[in-house]
Amino acid sequence: MIPPPNVTDVLHMGHAYNNTFQDILIRYHRMAGYNTLWIPGTDHAGIATQNVVERRLAKEEGLTRHDLGREKFVERVWQWQKKYGGIIINQLKRLGSSCDWQRTRFTMDEGLSRAVIEAFVRLYEKGLIYRGKYIINWCPRCQTAISDEEVVHKDQEGSLWYIRYPVKDGSGYITVATTRPESMLGDTAVAVHPEDKRYKKMIGKTLVLPLIGREIPVVADNAVDPKFGTGAVKVTPAHDPNDFEISQRHHLPAVVVMDETATMNENAGRFAGMDRFACRKAVVEELRKQGLLEKIEKHQHAVGHCQRCDTIIEPYLSEQWFVKIKPLAEPALRVVQEGKIRFIPERWTKVYENWMVNIRDWCISRQLWWGHRIPVFYCQDCGEQMVDRQKPEKCRKCGNGRIEQDSDVLDTWFSSWLWPFSTMGWPDKTPDLEYFYPTDTLVTGPDIIFFWVARMIMAGLEFMGDIPFRYVYIHGIIRDEFGRKMSKSLGNGIDPIEMIEKYSADAVRFSLMALTSEGQDINLAESKFEMGRNFSNKIWNAFRFIAMNRENAEIDPNFQPAKVREQMELADRWVLSRYFATVEQITDHLEKFRFNDYVSTFYSFFWHDFCDWYLELIKPRLYQAEDPGQRSLVLNVALYILKGSMKLLHPVMPFITEEIWQHVRAAEDPESIMIASWPETEKGWISAETDRQMAFLQEVIRSVRTIRGEMNVPPGKKATVLVHDEDEERAELLRRYEGYLKNLAAVESCEVGAGVKRPPQSASAVVEGAEIYVPLGGLIDIDVEKARLQKEIERLEGILEKLNLKLTNQNFLTRAPKEVVEKERAKKAQFEETLEKLRNNLAQLSG
Repeated sequence: MIPPPNVTDVLHMGHAYNNTFQDILIRYHRMAGYNTLWIPGTDHAGIATQNVVERRLAKEEGLTRHDLGREKFVERVWQWQKKYGGIIINQLKRLGSSCDWQRTRFTMDEGLSRAVIEAFVRLYEKGLIYRGKYIINWCPRCQTAISDEEVVHKDQEGSLWYIRYPVKDGSGYITVATTRPESMLGDTAVAVHPEDKRYKKMIGKTLVLPLIGREIPVVADNAVDPKFGTGAVKVTPAHDPNDFEISQRHHLPAVVVMDETATMNENAGRFAGMDRFACRKAVVEELRKQGLLEKIEKHQHAVGHCQRCDTIIEPYLSEQWFVKIKPLAEPALRVVQEGKIRFIPERWTKVYENWMVNIRDWCISRQLWWGHRIPVFYCQDCGEQMVDRQKPEKCRKCGNGRIEQDSDVLDTWFSSWLWPFSTMGWPDKTPDLEYFYPTDTLVTGPDIIFFWVARMIMAGLEFMGDIPFRYVYIHGIIRDEFGRKMSKSLGNGIDPIEMIEKYSADAVRFSLMALTSEGQDINLAESKFEMGRNFSNKIWNAFRFIAMNRENAEIDPNFQPAKVREQMELADRWVLSRYFATVEQITDHLEKFRFNDYVSTFYSFFWHDFCDWYLELIKPRLYQAEDPGQRSLVLNVALYILKGSMKLLHPVMPFITEEIWQHVRAAEDPESIMIASWPETEKGWISAETDRQMAFLQEVIRSVRTIRGEMNVPPGKKATVLVHDEDEERAELLRRYEGYLKNLAAVESCEVGAGVKRPPQSASAVVEGAEIYVPLGGLIDIDVEKARLQKEIERLEGILEKLNLKLTNQNFLTRAPKEVVEKERAKKAQFEETLEKLRNNLAQLSG
């Protein structure tokens, strides 16, 4: 199931990242023969979308939503949804997402709205939805309740005010410490721990609330922490969740002293009409005047902010609708513990379990206009409350027809938690539901495991009687190159569409997967997309090379390597061994959600084995072969591997692979690579012995190339190579494939055998016991090269002398930043390694 993007704005890089994972899985399984379904869609995102439209309305027209009225404002939000919902779908297509676009859904479309109402009514009828007064998180700016998960806690430097509460009988006072003195106006008790000896005699006494004059009791409660402040705490049931719990145990009244805008109300006495923070200052000043402010201490504490608008939230006693969550959470916890649903990486299972064990009832009502209206109706004459799927025509109690619907809307997640089955037609029993539910895999980020993943599991079990998915793949978060979370306020976001236009969708997708590791965050800079673009160019050039050479060649559209195995050289057998091993490894990586291993395995095979080695090794047979059969053979092998490689690469780079497929597919091949069959490994081709032989030849070639580079041998001059090797099998391999050395190491002739001696003034290397000599006379001017080497040695010795002085200087070691010291040490190690090579080269020339 696609995590539906919010219609608040266009897609960001996190969406591109998330959808690339999903598209890889869908394309891979489609090619592997599965009937795949990936339903696209968008989320109405109640509070977030309403905020965006409200801000736009204020900025462009100077209006509030109240100026327009509910109906007109909701019309404006629908216009926003149509615009941005369409943009998002088009952006998903630009990215290459292979969704079933005909099934596109929106969380407020007709079908999903019906599902939301059905779910609410069913839960209400089971006694799992109730209305009650409870402390909720209230955002004074958004003027709605928000969930615990929508509150961002930020550490702030605040104060702890110590306030004296006089005892009614005049025998003294109790001092309490608080971070929110304005809320004291709503106090209905002071609480102490029952075992706190300091206050044993005070329990049961009556205090007089400063500034208000209300008489309040001293109660004993185990929830009080004797170590906080003075050990005595003020109890404000209407403005603190812990105090509310205390009030329930001691039957204390709750006094609300603020309205929905966080302005002090009539219960605040003389402070009525003040903003909460202005009231705080006024309260503190008045307490000081009356001699009731004992002291003020600095205090670091976490303050809750609204995730959407960053306003400080207010704990607020309010009548809201709740879902009784424990009965739903217990089976949802059990299916994960029993392994019916698996989190990948496994560590997220513990996070999920912790949330589910400590879960609280879910506040599902929101004081918004944009969203699903709560299907509760009230008779305006007798007050009867009715929960129904449709608006009743008349009151079931008094028969009158003046019926009004609840003005609140449901929490956005109340529609999202139904997504795996509502999108397939629930509450109807549809063929789609019967065939595709439960779904297989959910791919999402760690920030919505509780918001969405846990609730979908609860909803699936409750309404469908089965889990909604089997695997939950949790990927990391994309951060900027410095490790900071991308945000509009920091201006450090990278627009995926701009990157697609600049580098291509394939490059963006490949680069993101190459940077990822299982479940870890990635630090992203725009330059990283050059990796994907460079790889695209490499792939295209390989295709062009093969395409240009296949003209006038005998190409078998049904080529099977086994038919020509006897005519193959080592390089042909080796590249097929590597190809089929890659098929096996990549298939395993994708089955196990190892996306980084998938792209790195393919990259290594295609760039290095296929392009750098095989395509280079076959050039003599393409251009100089006397036997035209050999030319056809290598082209058929190259084409066979290119086609198979494009299939392997297709899930992550769909555009270039489709383009190449259209050029190389045979008439009987599928019209699109999307529906081509996934390559199957052929173990008979995978040969450790073939790989070992080729690895030996490759290392010999590399050694000769290294000698040429280090000794400044001009590229145009061909070298003579002598190999002393007492292993006859290895020697025979070198003789047989001498052409590989000639072709790839600019070698003119190669002499191999046990009797080969090292000639004077030659450079040498050792590969698996074989001693390789390259005589340098005639290739370079020995005296000039010796002088150059000597000069470079002296230069490096001078640099190292200065570095050694610096690194033995205690002032430098103690005062310089650690990373600077480490950088200098790394430079020293590198220079020492280079110096050793240069001295070795000079010794070889002098020998």
